[in-house]
Amino acid sequence: MTDKDFALIVERTKRVVLSAIEKNLYERFYFSIDDVVQETYIRAYKNLIKESFRGDSSLETWLYKIAMNESLRMNERLLREEKKSKKLMESMEDEVPAERDELVELNESIASLPEKYSSVLSLLGMGYSLKEISIKLGLNIGTVKSRISRAKDLLRNKGEGL
Repeated sequence: MTDKDFALIVERTKRVVLSAIEKNLYERFYFSIDDVVQETYIRAYKNLIKESFRGDSSLETWLYKIAMNESLRMNERLLREEKKSKKLMESMEDEVPAERDELVELNESIASLPEKYSSVLSLLGMGYSLKEISIKLGLNIGTVKSRISRAKDLLRNKGEGL
């Protein structure tokens, strides 16, 4: 299979794949649609190279199933991340109330930033490395660093300190 062949498959099946993802990915996780599409086609490509596609069903049906499974995997992963964040927030409730209030205020300030800045700070706060953030958001590491720096500047200008 050539790259050109696979590009034709992607072009021919992208609507089916997106349909499967939209039906199975939790709506609050729609920000991950691109990741799920990518994982779907990576898995399909690997299986096509290994000649694992038996042809028992149409290519569209096979890809629909892969997209559905990748959507469910993403739901599980993001639910685990939400639980970790919730546990962290609950553990912070035991902190001194003034510190907790400052953290709540900081989180609200971060959430009020433009998406391109709040997303990098949120991922950084979840423990992602700069490299992981760059991969997840499809950005260069330099861009991630500059967005973090710019986000901090915006927060300082709002009277918030990091």
